[in-house]
Amino acid sequence: MRERLYTAYEEAARHKRGTEDEVKFEAHLYENLELLFIEIKNRTYTPSSGIAFVTMSPVIREIFAAPFRDRVVHHLLYDMMVPWLDKRLIEDAYSCRKGKGTLYGIMRMEKKMRQCSRNFSKKIYVAKFDIQGYFMSMMRPKLFEKVVWVLDKQYPRKNYIYHTLKFLWHQIIFDDPTREVRRRGAYWKWEVLPRSKSLFHQPAERGIVIGNLSSQLLSNLFLDEFDRFVKFDLGYKYYGRYVDDFFIIVTEEELSRLKREVKMIELKLSSMGLVLHPKKRTIQDAEKGVDFLGARVYPRRIIPGKRIRRNFYYYIQRLQSGMTGDLEPMISYMGLMKHLNSDKQIAKIFRLFGLDYRF
Repeated sequence: MRERLYTAYEEAARHKRGTEDEVKFEAHLYENLELLFIEIKNRTYTPSSGIAFVTMSPVIREIFAAPFRDRVVHHLLYDMMVPWLDKRLIEDAYSCRKGKGTLYGIMRMEKKMRQCSRNFSKKIYVAKFDIQGYFMSMMRPKLFEKVVWVLDKQYPRKNYIYHTLKFLWHQIIFDDPTREVRRRGAYWKWEVLPRSKSLFHQPAERGIVIGNLSSQLLSNLFLDEFDRFVKFDLGYKYYGRYVDDFFIIVTEEELSRLKREVKMIELKLSSMGLVLHPKKRTIQDAEKGVDFLGARVYPRRIIPGKRIRRNFYYYIQRLQSGMTGDLEPMISYMGLMKHLNSDKQIAKIFRLFGLDYRF
C-alpha cells in the first residue's frame, strides 16, 4: 500500500505542481506519506476541511477543493477501481475516462447519427435530457452500496486491500464537506447560487462534491445501472452520456415509442433518487442540429457552439490584456475547434484582436 500511495502522490502532484498546498506537502514528503499510510492502516484517516467557491462558467455551480493530502487518497481510490470499472462501463459513457472526454463524445454523437440514419438516408430524431441537480441528488448510502458491490467483484476473497478500500470509500462518501470549510470568492456569487445546487442546503445523506477526482469516478459508477437500463433493457442502441447529460437517437418509426418510454426513463431515475430536468429535455429533427458538449452537431458536419467560441474569445482577451500568461486554455480550445473543422471561425476571432491566423 505504501508504494501505491506514493504513485497516487505523484499523480496528484502532476496536476497541482507548484500550488501552496502541494509545496507544503512535498516539503516533508516522506513524513507526510508515512503519516497518511499509518492513518489508513489504523483506520483513523478522516478527510480534512477544504475550500469552497462558486464558479459561473459554463454554468453556475459550487466547487469544493480538497486539501492536497486528500487528493492523494482520491487518486489512490481512482487508480485501484478504474481498471475494473472501465471494463464494466458502456462504451458511450464519456466523462472522466482515459481516451474519451468531450471531443470523443461529440464525435460519437455524429457517428451514431450516421449509423442510425444509414448514412443520412433516413430521417432521424435526437432526444436530449439532463438530470436535475445530479451531484446534489445522489444518495450516499446507495452510492456506497454500489462501491461495495464493485469491491466484492474485484476482491472476492475480501482481503486486506478490500477492507482498506472499503474503509476509505466510506470515509470519502459519508464525509461532510461543509464541515469547517473555508468559503472563497465574491459574496454575491453565493447569494445567486440556487439552494438546490449547494451542499450547504442538502439533507445529511444526499449529495457529493463537484470537483474531486473521486466524485467524477463515483458519478460514472452511480449511473452505470441507468446506462444499462436504457441501452439493454429498453433497447436504445444509439445512446450516449456525459456526466448528467444524455441523448437517444431514433428513426422516425421509433419516435412514438421513445415518447411513450420517457415515462419509464423518469421512473427508473426516480428509483435512484434522481429526476429529469423539466426544462432541459428536447426531441428534435437531427437536420436542425443538436447542441452537445459545447458543439452543434449536424448530419455531415459539426461546428463549435456559442460556449466554445465565447470561451476561446475570453482567453485571447485575457492574454492580450496581460491578465494571464497561461497559453494552455487557449491552445486547448484552439485544438478542439480545429478538430471541428473551424479554421474560419478561429481566423474570424483572431481578426477581432488584430491577429493573423493562417490555415
